[in-house]
Amino acid sequence: MTNGESKSGSKPLFNKILIANRGEIALRIIRTCREMGIKTVSVYSTADKDSLHVRFADESVCIGPPPASESYLNIPRIMAAIEITNADAVHPGYGFLAENVEFARICEKYGVKFIGPTAKQIAKMGDKISAKNTMIKAGVPVVPGSDGLVRNVKTGKKIAAEIGYPVILKATAGGGGKGMRIVHKEADFEAAWHSARQEAKAAFGNDGIYIEKFIEEPRHIEIQIIGDQYGTVSHLSERDCSIQRRHQKLVEEAPSPFMTRSLRKKMGAAAKAAAASIKYEGVGTIEFLVDKHRNFYFMEMNTRIQVEHPVTEEVIDYDLIKEQIKVAAGVPISGADYTPKMHAIECRINAEDPYNDFRPSPGKITFLHLPKGHGIRVDTAAYTGFTISPYYDSMIAKLICRARTREECIQKLSRALDEFYIEGIKTTIPFHKALMKDERFIKGDFNTKFLENFQMPPKGTVE
Repeated sequence: MTNGESKSGSKPLFNKILIANRGEIALRIIRTCREMGIKTVSVYSTADKDSLHVRFADESVCIGPPPASESYLNIPRIMAAIEITNADAVHPGYGFLAENVEFARICEKYGVKFIGPTAKQIAKMGDKISAKNTMIKAGVPVVPGSDGLVRNVKTGKKIAAEIGYPVILKATAGGGGKGMRIVHKEADFEAAWHSARQEAKAAFGNDGIYIEKFIEEPRHIEIQIIGDQYGTVSHLSERDCSIQRRHQKLVEEAPSPFMTRSLRKKMGAAAKAAAASIKYEGVGTIEFLVDKHRNFYFMEMNTRIQVEHPVTEEVIDYDLIKEQIKVAAGVPISGADYTPKMHAIECRINAEDPYNDFRPSPGKITFLHLPKGHGIRVDTAAYTGFTISPYYDSMIAKLICRARTREECIQKLSRALDEFYIEGIKTTIPFHKALMKDERFIKGDFNTKFLENFQMPPKGTVE
C-alpha cells in the first residue's frame, strides 16, 4: 500500500483538487481530501445549488444550467473553474467526463493533474475494438467475434454465421447497455443491426458496431486493479455484478459466490497482465464474462473509479479514493495483491418504481431515515427536503453491508433495508427487500439473466 504523504512528508500531495462531478461521489472525494489535508473545489449546476457536495467543499463554482451538456459535460466551463480557483488537480469521479479523452488531454496540456489514467491510456481502453485487440496481444482471453467494426449487414450476417448464434451487437463507443442488441437467429439480424446503430448514434455520436458471440448464462465479474506511474500493478480481488437490469448493475458483492481460489488467481493474473500491457496508471476495473463452466472472457475496461468501489474497500480495508490520489501524485504502490477478508454486498437505491418496470421517479424527498449499526455503510448526498433531479442519474444512495459470511451479510442487509425510509418518491428499496429473501439469490444461484425471471411480490408485502 502507498505512503500517505509526499516524499518530503511535510505537505499534502496536492494543494487543491477540483471535483468535476456531483452527488455522492463528489461528497465521497471531499471527505477523503479533507482527511489528507487537501482543499477541494466543487462545481455545480443551478439544479444542484443546494447539494451537499457544494456545502462541504472549501470552494464552489456554478458552471451552468441543469442539462449536463451545459454544465458537468462542459469542458471549457470546468477548465475555467479550475483556473479561477487555482486548482492543481481534478478528480472526475465516475460518469460525465471520467473517461473523456479530450478532457484528460486538455488537463495534461495545461498542467492540471487528471486523477486517473493518461489520455493515451483512456483512448486505448475506451474504444472497445482497440481494447479487445490490446487484450489479445496481452494474452487475455476474449470473446470470439469480429476483428473490428462491422461495416454492413451482409458482412455482419457472415460473421454471425461463422461464430454461431446467438450473437450480440455492441456499440464501440458504448456503455450502460446503449447500442446493444442480442440476436438469436439470422432472420432478426438486420432489424437489430439498424436499431443498435441508431441508438448508438443518438447516445454517443458514433454508430460503429462490432459483433461478439453471446455467452449464455454468464456471470459478470470484474477485477479491481491499481497501477502506479512506475509500471507496478496490483489486483484487489473481484466483485460480482451479475444482478443487473438492461445491463445496469443493481447489486454488487465481494467475494463472488461463484469464485474459487484457482479462478481468482487466473482472473487476477489476467487483469494484471491487461493493465501492465498499457502501463496503466490509477484505479480501474477489468470486466469479464464468466460462463457456467468458469471460463472467463474479457469484456471491457473501466478507466475510472466505479460506483461499486465501496464493496472492495469494505472487504480488504483499502481506501480506493485515497490510493487513487496518491498514485496521481507519483507515490508508488507495493505491488501486493489482495484477497477478501470479509463479505460485502452493495444495493443501489434508485429513484425508480420497481412495481412499474423501474420507471424513474424524480421529485422531492419529504422524509429520509438512513439505517445504521455495525457493518452498515450508506454513501449518499440526499437528505430530507432534497430534490432528485430528472436531469441526472436516478441513484439516491448506496447501501453497503459487511459481515464475516455471505449469509450474515444478507441478514444484515435485510435488517438495514427495513430501517431505510425514503418518502415522497418511489425507490428500489422494495425490490432489494424482496431480493434478500429470494432463495436463488440466497444460494448464490444467479447470472446476468436473473431478473428476467424475477417477480416482485404483491404491493404491501415488502414495503
